[in-house]
Amino acid sequence: MRLLIVEDNAELSRLVASGLSAAGYESDIVSSAAEAREAVGSVSYAAMILDLGLPDGDGLSVLRELRRQMEPLPVLVLTARGGLQDRVNGLRSGADDYLAKPFAMEELVARLEAILRRPGQLLGRSLRLANLVYDTESRQIFIDDQPRIISAREASVLEILLRRQGRVVPKKNVEDHIFGLEGEVASNAVEVYVSRLRKQLSEHGAKVVIHTIRGVGYLMAEEK
Repeated sequence: MRLLIVEDNAELSRLVASGLSAAGYESDIVSSAAEAREAVGSVSYAAMILDLGLPDGDGLSVLRELRRQMEPLPVLVLTARGGLQDRVNGLRSGADDYLAKPFAMEELVARLEAILRRPGQLLGRSLRLANLVYDTESRQIFIDDQPRIISAREASVLEILLRRQGRVVPKKNVEDHIFGLEGEVASNAVEVYVSRLRKQLSEHGAKVVIHTIRGVGYLMAEEK
C-alpha cells in the first residue's frame, strides 16, 4: 500500500521511505504543506506521516484542514515537538498517533501498523480469496499453496483488488496505488497491468476473476 511522507528534511524523508520500503510499503515524499494538500487531493493514500515544522506553514494546519473536510486519511505525526502539550494538541487536531523525534524505525512501523489495523483500515498481512493467497510483506502469491511469481506492479494491482474484494475499485484508485506521484502515466497503463495479472492468475489456476466495470473500475471475486 502507498503512504505519503510530508517532511522537509530530505535525508530524513529518504531514510523513512527506505525503512518503510523494507517493511513492505511504498511511499511518496513531499516537503511542504502546499505539496501535501495537492498530493492528498490527487492520490488515494493508505496513511500520511506528517512533520509539523514545514517551510510554508504548520503541519497542524494541514491536519485540521483534512479533518474539517471529513477526510478519514490516517495521519501519524512525526515531529521534534515532543512536549506533553504538543502531543495533546496534535491528537486533538485529528492525528491518529504522535511520535517524537528522534525515533526508532521499528517503532514507527509498529505504530503505523497499529493504525492500519483499526476497523475500516487496510492492514492485513495475508490476503485470501478462493485458492489464492497474497503475502503483503514478501509480495509473493500462492495458488493452491504453490508459490508463483508476478511483477511488482502486477502485485500492486492484486493487492488493492484483494483488499476490496467483492467491491468495485475505481480505475483512478488502482492507478494511484501503482504509480503514486510518478508523473505522466500512459492512458492504458492500468488496463495493461490488469490484463497481465488476469493472464498470470488464469495460467496458474487461480479460482478468481477480475471483472471490468466499464467506465468505473475493477472488481475481484471468487470464480463461480
